[in-house]
Amino acid sequence: MREVDRLTTEKYGIPSILLMENAAHASARVITEKLRGLIAGKPFLILCGKGNNGGDGAALARILWTMGYNVVVLLFGKVEETKGDARTNFDVLKKIDSEKLHGSLNFIELEEKDFEKGFHTVFYRRSFSGGSYCCVVDALLGTGLTRPLDEKLSYVTKIISEKQKWEQRKDEYLLVSLDIPSGLNADSNEPIGEKVHADITITFSSPKVANVVAPASSYNGELYIADIGSRKFVSESKTKTFVTEKSFVHGWIYNTKFSSASYKNKRGHALLVAGSNNYAGAAVLAGNAAIVSGVGLVTIATAESAQNSIASRVLPEVMTRGLPETESGAASEEAFDEIDEFIEKSIDAVEIGSGLSSSDDSTRRLVRRLVEQRRTPVVIDADGLTSLAPFDLKGSDELPLVLTPHEGEFLKLLGTKDKEAVKDRVAVGREFAQKHHVILVLKGERSLIAAPDGRVVINPTGNSGLGKAGNGDTLAGIIVGFAAQAAQMQVDMFETTVAAVYLAGLAGDIAAEKYGKRSMLASDVRECLREAFQSITN
Repeated sequence: MREVDRLTTEKYGIPSILLMENAAHASARVITEKLRGLIAGKPFLILCGKGNNGGDGAALARILWTMGYNVVVLLFGKVEETKGDARTNFDVLKKIDSEKLHGSLNFIELEEKDFEKGFHTVFYRRSFSGGSYCCVVDALLGTGLTRPLDEKLSYVTKIISEKQKWEQRKDEYLLVSLDIPSGLNADSNEPIGEKVHADITITFSSPKVANVVAPASSYNGELYIADIGSRKFVSESKTKTFVTEKSFVHGWIYNTKFSSASYKNKRGHALLVAGSNNYAGAAVLAGNAAIVSGVGLVTIATAESAQNSIASRVLPEVMTRGLPETESGAASEEAFDEIDEFIEKSIDAVEIGSGLSSSDDSTRRLVRRLVEQRRTPVVIDADGLTSLAPFDLKGSDELPLVLTPHEGEFLKLLGTKDKEAVKDRVAVGREFAQKHHVILVLKGERSLIAAPDGRVVINPTGNSGLGKAGNGDTLAGIIVGFAAQAAQMQVDMFETTVAAVYLAGLAGDIAAEKYGKRSMLASDVRECLREAFQSITN
């Protein structure tokens, strides 16, 4: 982002102070819209550090003041210690305060030895303009922080965050962070010490890793992304880390749209090698999700002893085939020739693993042969992943492999039990996808999709209600349904996977809204996929 800001100034001739002004105006719009009529008579408290993030806060304070609001600004330092664009904005505030111009703007400077006492006095004051603050703005530290806050600023961030948790308090306020909650390292998904727990974070031009990747992202609250005039250079930057946007998914839906010539064979045929005698439900969930994804045909190939159970529970549009099985009721290696022949005749994409069982050597050998001798793109989930762990195979551009592990399965693929190995999810996901030339869907809070070329896309949809049995199978079914359509219509498979994960998460968000996170089921997510499509296309 520093490079983007530099290019914006050099190529467009836009002064950096104007970018700061744009950031402040964008923040004022978000905050006043969010508070609306709740701010009458109540002041704002803006907490500023000495750097550019504090400069953003100072500019915001002036803008709110010109709009007629009462504002208290607390600078943790002296104006003489600031520089550049931040110094310019602090000088303006100091002049406004000293001349007691119309309206009310109180500008307070604190020496370091007075940080805690001065903050405590201002934060808990009740006499100023009718009582407590309507909004506290965190403009203490921005994207340059790489180490934990010192003791004094840790105290400040702890107090404003903890007080905000007590919603029943009459003096509840909106806690807003500018660019990033103070205390987070912008380039890391791991918190590094005490930090602000914001209600809203307004970040500029483009999100940072800590804005969107868990667990750091959970401290951002509701995230707003404000264009301050440098969006062009964001899109032209060499970054390989992205967040999925609704417009991108709309483009994928358009590229796979239904035409007057569409019929089932033109929409793709998805095969799921899934289910076993003990895990028929997983195959049902995956098959049902696949058939509502827009694909033309879906077939579940499963152990003979599980076929009737699956056929009686699956949607009537989904077909089933029985396969030779092991003594435990899972598909055996003897099924390979039958499956391979079926794939050669009519299949566009294959999903392997939902409820398949990996307890038998014969089943594990079947999975490996299906992957090594694949004829189509293959999506591997659940027991399919376990059968291949630790992972030593290679994907290809012509016949992509899509792996969909949660953290535990991913550790098995890596061949380790050390959770520290997946602490930096973006880095380890990128490295794994590049090493094995696969598309990796690393599930969890804020799932990410990594490509063989090093791109990593962070998915912004989904919620904790998806952390229940069957949602992984539902996601696998949606992905293979999308993959079959993409293969038939020659659409990029990585982009297809990104769109599938986004829409599956969006369906989960709709289900949470309708049924609540506590009660929502994987089958509810499948049902809400229809509404997810409509919300994008409308």
